[in-house]
Amino acid sequence: MHVIIDLCVVPLGVGVSVSSHVAECQRVIEASGLHHRMHAYGTNIEGPWDEVMAVVKACHEAVHAMGAPRITTTLKMGTRTDREQRMDDKVGSVESLRRD
Repeated sequence: MHVIIDLCVVPLGVGVSVSSHVAECQRVIEASGLHHRMHAYGTNIEGPWDEVMAVVKACHEAVHAMGAPRITTTLKMGTRTDREQRMDDKVGSVESLRRD
């Protein structure tokens, strides 16, 4: 099953700045080869369900390995069975209407 997720991983107990932890999670996502797009408050990732969920787990493992004792994650996800849809399709659909 194809899934599109919006992932926001927030380490707790590491101080005010979490950018190094976010950068490590981004390295994990990039290494996965899955299509993704970082934005100001998270990252959209798409691909096969098991591969995407494995990346979420790997992000947690990497951030804990950096010394974060706790992580809170917000995860939104969507799947479709009526047709194939990608992140770019969803964005393009809205952008085309905005131009009208």
